[in-house]
This record gives sequence, C-alpha cells and structure tokens, in this order.
Amino acid sequence: MSTPQVTDVDIAAAGDSAGVGQAMGDYFRRIKGGDVGSLPAVLGLIVLVVIFSVLEGNTFFTALNFANLLNQGTAIIVLAMGLVFVLLLGEIDLSAGFAAGTCAAVLAVTLTKWGWAWPLALVAALITGLVIGLLIGLLVARLGIPSFVVTLAAFLGLQGVMLLIIGDGGTIPVQSDVLLAIMNKNMPVWAGWLLWLIVTAGYALVSLRAIMNRRKVGLPSTSTSVWAAKVLSIAVLLGVAVFLLNQQRQIVRPGKVACVKLGPPNEPLGCIPVIQGVPWAVLVVLVLLVVLTFVLGRTAFGRHIYAVGGNSEAARRAGISVSGIKIACFMICSFLAAIAGVLLASRDNSVSPTTGGAQTLLYAVGAAVIGGTSLFGGRGRVMDAIIGGLVVAVIANGLPLITQQSGIQYVVTGLVLLVAASVDALSRKRSSGSLR
Repeated sequence: MSTPQVTDVDIAAAGDSAGVGQAMGDYFRRIKGGDVGSLPAVLGLIVLVVIFSVLEGNTFFTALNFANLLNQGTAIIVLAMGLVFVLLLGEIDLSAGFAAGTCAAVLAVTLTKWGWAWPLALVAALITGLVIGLLIGLLVARLGIPSFVVTLAAFLGLQGVMLLIIGDGGTIPVQSDVLLAIMNKNMPVWAGWLLWLIVTAGYALVSLRAIMNRRKVGLPSTSTSVWAAKVLSIAVLLGVAVFLLNQQRQIVRPGKVACVKLGPPNEPLGCIPVIQGVPWAVLVVLVLLVVLTFVLGRTAFGRHIYAVGGNSEAARRAGISVSGIKIACFMICSFLAAIAGVLLASRDNSVSPTTGGAQTLLYAVGAAVIGGTSLFGGRGRVMDAIIGGLVVAVIANGLPLITQQSGIQYVVTGLVLLVAASVDALSRKRSSGSLR
C-alpha cells in the first residue's frame, strides 16, 4: 500500500484553512497562558492617545506634535533597545544614561575643541561606548560582581568623567551640519513614501519567506490570510504616519505663505519655512530595529542570549559561553547608549553635564519594561523598546498639555511602570503554573 505524498500545495491549503479566526483563538489562548507580550503596552498606548486627543485635540492630535513626540522619544527608544539585551539576561545597567552622556561629551570635544572631522568624532564616541560596556561586562561576568553594584558605581563614576571631559565651560556646542540634521531635519516627501514602500514590502517578503520555509519542512505556519492581514495592518499604520509627517507642520498665520528658500535676499515678505517630511531620526530607529531583531531572532548568538536569560546554568552545561554572552550584551547596551548620546547631542545642539542624566535612564528602563521585556530575563524583543518608548513619550508629551504640574507626570509614569512590572510578574506566574 503506497504512502500518500504530502505536497507543498496540501500544506499551504492546510495552513490557509486555519484562517484568521483560528489564529485569533490561538492568540487568546497564549494570553490566558500568561504570554501577553506587548499587548498591555499597545492597549495603554491607544488609551493614552485617545484620552489626550479628546482633552487636547487641537494641540496633541496634530502633525506638528506628532513629529515632536517622535523627536522626544527617539533617544529614549534607542537607549531602551540596548537595555533590552541586558534585561534579557536578567541583569540591569544603571549607567546607560550617563554612558550616553559621556560618549556625547567625547563627540563634542573631539568635534568642536579638537577640530576632528565628524566621522572620526562619531567613531571615537562609539568606541568609547564599547569600552565602557567591555569594562562593565568584565566586572560582572569575570569577577562575578552583581550588575546592580557595578553599574551603580559606573553611574556615579561616569558623571565625574563627563565633568572632566567637558571642563569648566559647562556646555560644548556641536558644530556639524550632518550630525545636527539627524534630529533637526526631515526627509523629502518622496523619500518618506519610498521608506514606507521599502519597509512594507520588506516585511511582507521576509515574513512570507519564513512561512514558506516552514511549510516546506512540514512545520505549522501562519496562514496566508493572517499574513495578508498583518501586512495590510502595517501598511495602513505606517501609511497614516507618513501621511501625517508629510504635512506642513509650521503654523501658517493669515497673510503669510510657505516657501522653501530662506534668508535674505531670497526670503519673500511674509514667508514662513516649509517643515514637512519624516524625521531622519526615524530612519535610524528603523535600521537599528531591523539589525537588532535579526541578531536576536535569526542568529545563534541571539538564541544563546535567550538561553542564558532563561537558565544560565543549563546554558553553561549546553556549551554556551555564559560570560562571553554577558560581556557582549553589556557592550551592545553601551554601544547603543553611545548612539543615544549622539541623538541627544543632535537634538540639543550641544552637550552639557546634564546630557543623559535626569530621568533619561529611568525612562529608558521604563520603556523596555512597559513594552513587554521581562525583568526576570529570557523574554523580550527589540520592538518592545519602541512600543514602550512611545508610551513614555506620549505621557511626557501629553500631560504637560493638560497640567503644568510636573509631579503628576512623574506619578503617572511611575504608576504605568509599576503596572507593567506587575503584569510581567503575574504573567510569568501564570505561565509557570500552566506548565505544571
């Protein structure tokens, strides 16, 4: 009796038969089992946007404020991306904020005081971040000092290093049109739509290829209808964002017209500048998201990070270099902190002793945790940093429009972080209980 052959067409048909309904059912079952992922952060983001839009719609829900919100959250998001790698190990890095400030100080000094070209100054800042991460990683992984103690010491020490680098002047301007453009300039309108097309098509092709590869080897895979729904949703969300950012964001007063050429003698009477387009900082975040997601999800190094965070002893017995993974993750964290420092310097047009300080680190840790990265290690994604960073940015952007009391902003942000940590703990408890 011959064995029936299972073809790719049969597998595809079986996958399609699952449909959106079954996919939704599977998703809700995972939620009941404790795997909530970034769902609470997404729901919280939607609720916050709705509340602020209702209360201050004329100010909050505008293209100008949308661009400002992205500008405010970019450095926090990048810093949170680095913290995701450390949190996945079940560790913490309290020095990331001042690591960003120190690297920004190196950038400003080499660029402005020493007269280096901007590429060399940028490389010097990034190398500084790698060195900071290497030293922290060696102390944690080789000497076995708890990361809380090591990074707390670095938190204090790097503040002193910043003061020594900056000197008595207090503030060093960043004199580079290229670096300043990262946080202060926008893409042309056509470039924004081209970016939308590349991101949407890239996601569609990569996800479809992953589905087809799983079907070829007979593994369960996402149905084509679910894949199409995801692609359509991403295309619509990103399309709306690009459309809003491509609008003229400068406030046009009666009697004035928009123009492109600025400054005498090219500036007509009553002319205002045209401010539209996707900020270049968005491109930086997208590139980091793609690269870091690939590292965590498609490489052996990424799988080793999750293994160490889940059970370091089991990972060691499996032949994974636990100390090497920890050192590498701290270096990645500080490297991304250096990039965040460059973004902060670009946004402020200068570097001061407060760069990377104040609430920068707290907001970054909050962004990673609020987005869904577990404080206990072994669970999280780079995308969590973006979602959580948007939540933090919306709170920081929307609350001042409603009340001028800064204390309320801290209270609300702290409560959101506490809720996120509670959800993480409860979901982990439910997940472990469901496995018994």
